[in-house]
Order: sequence, then C-alpha cells, then structure tokens
Amino acid sequence: MRVQIEFARPLLRAHHQDVKLHVLPSGPIQTIGYLLSDAASGEAVLIDAPEGILAKITPLLAQEKCTLRELWLTHGHWDHTQDAAKLKRTTGAVIRAHRADQALIETPEVMGAFLMPGIVLEGVAIDQFVEGGETFSALGVDFAVRHVPGHCPGNVLFYQAEGGVAFVGDALFNGGVGRWDLPGGDFPLLQASIREQIYSLPDETIVLPGHGPRTTVGAEKASNPFVPA
Repeated sequence: MRVQIEFARPLLRAHHQDVKLHVLPSGPIQTIGYLLSDAASGEAVLIDAPEGILAKITPLLAQEKCTLRELWLTHGHWDHTQDAAKLKRTTGAVIRAHRADQALIETPEVMGAFLMPGIVLEGVAIDQFVEGGETFSALGVDFAVRHVPGHCPGNVLFYQAEGGVAFVGDALFNGGVGRWDLPGGDFPLLQASIREQIYSLPDETIVLPGHGPRTTVGAEKASNPFVPA
C-alpha cells in the first residue's frame, strides 16, 4: 500500500510552521492511522493504531526528526488498536482513550466473537482517559474531545478548531456511518451522536474518518443517507 503524505496547510498550524499530516491506511481492512508531525517541536501524535502502522511511521518519524509523544484511540475496536501495545513498548507514547472502551483496549479478548480469523490482539493500558467536552493541547494547538457513541460506546472525535478538522473514528464516513450491529452498537444513538456532536461543527469542517476518503460536515448534512440533517 502506497503511503499517502500531504502537507496539512489547511488543517493545522503550530509554532508558525505547518504540521504535516500523514494518512496511513493499514491492516487487513485498511483502517486509517493519522500521523501528525511537527518538525519545529520535534514531536508527533498518532491517531489510531491499525496493524502495521508502527512499521510505516518509523521511517516517517526519522525523516521528520520527530518523536512520537502520544497515541490517541478514537475507539476500542480491534482494527484501530492492533499495534497499540507494540507502539507503547517501542515509543513509550502516552495512550489516550475513552473509559467506555477500556475493556476493549485493555482486555481485547472480549472481542473474540467478532474477530477476523487469524487476528491476534494484545491489551494495552490507557494512560489518560478522555471525556467529551474536554480540551487539551498537543503540537502547540488545542484539541477538543467530543463523545460520539453508537458505533462503539467509547467512540470519540478529536477536533482542532483553528484548522477546521475532525478525526472522527468510525462514527461517520463519506456517505455512510459506522456499523451498529456489533456489541455496544446502537443506531438511534449513533444518529443522535452524529447530529449533536458532528453536524454541530461548522459545515466547512474536514471530517477524517477511520476508513475511506475524507468528507466535510456540510457534505454529510446535505447528502448522508443514514443521518439526514
């Protein structure tokens, strides 16, 4: 799989320099890990940890002369956490996630009934729990957390207002939504979460999902068949 690399000029700015966004589809179902690197500070953040992401980010971190400081998990499903324990051992990155998905992340055997054949998971401890409504700083800018359950109890999005970008996990896709037939899924709750927590963002907000192409809040409000505005 070709690694897509793009400058995030319209997305994030920190220390008067562009933060570079690396879009890294990885693993058996091409789950997207998003690496944000800031050469000015020498720091990087990874959003989600699909299988194989460590091998992809290692040369990028060396190229950017950055150290991975944090791993943010949008939710606890296996395809977003498969490399999390390996990343923790290798980089020591602080892991942030929502408490509602603690069991999935720390004791992933609870997902055994709906894993693909051959998938092996290793639990990893969450270092810092995130909650909807909180804001924290990373890479010189502030990120807001919004809780978006319905696909998974602990699904959160990370929103950077200045850059107008939201990393939404599997809550919302380009023309679709995350599946709700897995344990903890709830379609009416997912619809309500999307309307309250995503559609309330500015229409021009760029939505970066866990699978597939990016979209915008305005585009999904206008045409998403699962969640009409």
